[in-house]
Amino acid sequence: MDTDGFTTCLWFDGQAEEAAQFYVSVFEGSKLGEVVRNTGATPGGEDGTVLTVEFTANGQKFVALNGGPEFRFTEAISFQLDCDDQAEIDHYWEKLVEGGGEHGPCGWLKDRFGVSWQVNAKRLTEMIGDPDREKADRAFKAMMTMGKLDIAELERAYAGGA
Repeated sequence: MDTDGFTTCLWFDGQAEEAAQFYVSVFEGSKLGEVVRNTGATPGGEDGTVLTVEFTANGQKFVALNGGPEFRFTEAISFQLDCDDQAEIDHYWEKLVEGGGEHGPCGWLKDRFGVSWQVNAKRLTEMIGDPDREKADRAFKAMMTMGKLDIAELERAYAGGA
């Protein structure tokens, strides 16, 4: 077994190559890997069309598979981005919905392929983990009113401000 972790397989309906190129463009230092094309032996795809695309995004290994229309993404699985500051949150919040995605509540969004993302602030995780439950609850309640997370507003709520 490979000791370098594991590879996440993302199932697409004919959009594997487009998706891999998109994710590589979003995350700095990412890259495309091997592209495997359908042959006469592979079911469901025309000869020469893309079957899989390997790629690395944000240090994680993925394979995008053109598996067909049988399965769709749901919010039951999401990728969480723990951002250091508001600039990172702003960047990923806009970049990941480019081309037809949609913003959601509490830092969640879906990209144009239907993959769910949580654009989180590392600081929020610290706040809601605070043993002072009143401070933690204020931060959590503030987060529940937001679409894109606003670190300054979360800090105000956490500190007890309006």
